[in-house]
Amino acid sequence: MGKRESFYKSIPSFWDRLYGEEYALYDCLPIDPQDIRSIRQATNEVYQIYKKFTQMLRQAPDETFIDLGFPEKALPFLKLSLHPYETVIGRFDFVQTEEGLKMIEFNSDTPTFIRELFEVNGLVAEQFGMNDPNEGEAEYLGKALRNSIFHCAKQIGLTGHPYVVFTAHEEDIEDRETMMFLLKTAQIKGATFVPLNQLQVDAGKGVYDGAGNKIDILYRHTYPLEALLEDVAVDEFPIGIECMNLVLQRKVGMLNPVSAFLMQSKAVMAGIWGLHEHESPFFTKHEHEMIDRYFLPTYLDEDPFMEKNERYVEKPAFGREGDTVVVRENGKTLHTPKQTTYHHYIKIYQKYVELPKARIETEAGRKEAHLLIGSFIINEKASAFGYRAGAQITDNLSYFLPCGVKGARQWI
Repeated sequence: MGKRESFYKSIPSFWDRLYGEEYALYDCLPIDPQDIRSIRQATNEVYQIYKKFTQMLRQAPDETFIDLGFPEKALPFLKLSLHPYETVIGRFDFVQTEEGLKMIEFNSDTPTFIRELFEVNGLVAEQFGMNDPNEGEAEYLGKALRNSIFHCAKQIGLTGHPYVVFTAHEEDIEDRETMMFLLKTAQIKGATFVPLNQLQVDAGKGVYDGAGNKIDILYRHTYPLEALLEDVAVDEFPIGIECMNLVLQRKVGMLNPVSAFLMQSKAVMAGIWGLHEHESPFFTKHEHEMIDRYFLPTYLDEDPFMEKNERYVEKPAFGREGDTVVVRENGKTLHTPKQTTYHHYIKIYQKYVELPKARIETEAGRKEAHLLIGSFIINEKASAFGYRAGAQITDNLSYFLPCGVKGARQWI
């Protein structure tokens, strides 16, 4: 058994392979303390822009939400604000360019890559004699989860100890074990994991586990809200809509909160860029500088790029892992996705940027790969971050590339 195999076998229930392929690399990318400070600063500043925009968006008419690609079924719930933080766990994706860090999207509702960065990255860094840039972040994550569950319980009028259920598709190892990691990290007394297919929704009354116990707070971190809204039972009972009605009636608490979904549409980036490009007084001078620094030109149509003959990326408003992403220039398609699962959502058009390259160590030997930075915002504070390595358009076959810092811990 090789070093990689032996090392990853020592981590219980971790998905070091996905779809039968190597996923977690036995390699460690050396980074500088300045990289850590820059990524955390960018994460905090971009989040504040998003927060300000989505708080304004909550006051908008229904037509605006439809224009931004939100499903019509979501309209009754989008203005719901039952939590002090817009999202509990969100993840920005950044690209390191010659002009500095550029944000390409925000997964504010159901980001994965959690256990990799909050636990496994540190174990790999130690193996390679480096410091973990995410040291201490798992403890912060646990406190943030407990804090959010406390606020959630308060909002639904619960005075006693809440019965908290973490849920996911049981057959998906990444989803299931991500939730198990969050459950373990949260350290909530009496909390448990219940697979999605065992949950029972009783309209007007509540959500129950398989044994008939009423659930106070449902943590559905890996189950996207847009998918929940479409969930229908065999007898055509609209499970998802009725579950959301219970959230609206405060008969069950839900995390991530609905406000996280409000940030999820990639069309929000087009809204922010539009206000910036028109020099809207909605944003302060400093905020305009931040948008200019970190955001890429993003629109709801491709004309601005066609007029300038610029290369651009077409993405669905809701989509993940490079699915349904197309790259075009001068009317020519340069990249066609392997999957088009999200083709029915409206599209956004974003300026194309090259991902930087690095040499990585794989089971098949050394190879060159493009790097994408995933950076978490936890209860409105920058937290763990790390790297995916793969194709220019990062997809579900990209590697997890651990990172570490040589020398003393000097970035705090």
